[in-house]
Amino acid sequence: MIGYALFYFVRKNLSMAIPAMEAELGITKVQLGVFMTLNGIIYGASRFFNGYLADRFSRRKIMSLGLLLSALVNFAIAFSPKMNGVMHLLDTEGKATMGLVYLIGSLWLVNGYVQGMGVPPCMSLLAHWVRPKELPTKQAIWNTSHSIGAGLVVVLCGFLLRHFGYSAWNLCFIVPAAIALMGVPIIFFGVKDDPSEVGLPPVEKMDEDASSKEKPLSKGLQKKIMVKMVFKNPIVWTLAFANFCMNVIRGTILDWGGTFLVQDKGFEIAIAGTVIGSCELVGGILGMLVSGWATDKFFGHRAHRTCLVCMVLTTICFALFWGSSGMASTIIFLILSSFFIYGPQALYGTCASMQCTKYAAATGNGILGILGYMSTLVSGMWFGSVASSALGWNRVYIYVIGFGILGSIITALIWNVPADGYAKVEKIIKEAGE
Repeated sequence: MIGYALFYFVRKNLSMAIPAMEAELGITKVQLGVFMTLNGIIYGASRFFNGYLADRFSRRKIMSLGLLLSALVNFAIAFSPKMNGVMHLLDTEGKATMGLVYLIGSLWLVNGYVQGMGVPPCMSLLAHWVRPKELPTKQAIWNTSHSIGAGLVVVLCGFLLRHFGYSAWNLCFIVPAAIALMGVPIIFFGVKDDPSEVGLPPVEKMDEDASSKEKPLSKGLQKKIMVKMVFKNPIVWTLAFANFCMNVIRGTILDWGGTFLVQDKGFEIAIAGTVIGSCELVGGILGMLVSGWATDKFFGHRAHRTCLVCMVLTTICFALFWGSSGMASTIIFLILSSFFIYGPQALYGTCASMQCTKYAAATGNGILGILGYMSTLVSGMWFGSVASSALGWNRVYIYVIGFGILGSIITALIWNVPADGYAKVEKIIKEAGE
């Protein structure tokens, strides 16, 4: 949880730096939207590739290396204008040339790839360390690290910009990167890849025989499980498309929230940062914890049912946010939107883990990651372009509500699907005679 929260320090800091970079460097919303779009696409592909690796190699090494590299990239972005003497990055008025735009953009793309080394190890670790029947609740608890990291960093960046001004936009990269570096040794030395490293049995066999040992699967059987439980599993693909819609809503709130609260709702930058931080730290954390608890308490471990309820409610709340005019109601409905959207954000991955089992949890979540972060084509580049046009933020809000409705319909298609991934895998293993 600590390690992944720090990944967000060097990932979601850009969202709060956007107004300052726009004012100080003259980089447009469309250009910044392109950054986020391409970053998201590369991030999704990286999650799939690193998910494949995390199912086979040391998860702690992959995760700690990713955080280290992401911190270094953020330092490079912060000091990129200092290279103006080497490359033509600033014009005579101190505004960004296309050279600086391309440099920052390229560095953010690199950050997208190394950020993809964070989630896959965590998904695999959870599947190895938590019993399947407890996974919805426990994974929801872990998932709060998303909101803890994102919430703290937007509050931190809002504080820095308020006290040092927009000219200190680079502090939004320097300070979070320095904090993130502290997490590298915590991950490398604190994480254990699986229970066998400390003499414990496989979690799914703890209730049967505490002294049982897990027999390694052959490469052929691993491949068979991977193909059947991930690539040829229609449930995984349905979850992936629903995840796409969910991430459009989440990405709009998290990436553009500080901007549209300032530009459309008239909030001051420091207040906007506090609101978005509250969306993460209050709405997000409570939403994930409540959704995980509700899944195990009321829905018989069927997390996709909780996801449907949350998708419907977040769509309603975002519509109410759009129509609100007072500061209090605007804040309340945006936080409620975050409260409900973080249920699916936490639990779509849990659904994939329970379907794919620990043998392919990271790869299955990689599929969700690819489609989920293809959503930045919408929430990043497209919405940035729409907001900059005569259509403005109101049209963006309409599109967000539309994706909420679509995501609800897709999720409803798997309402009756059982959480029986491990039973299917046991059948495959028995048929193979291993």
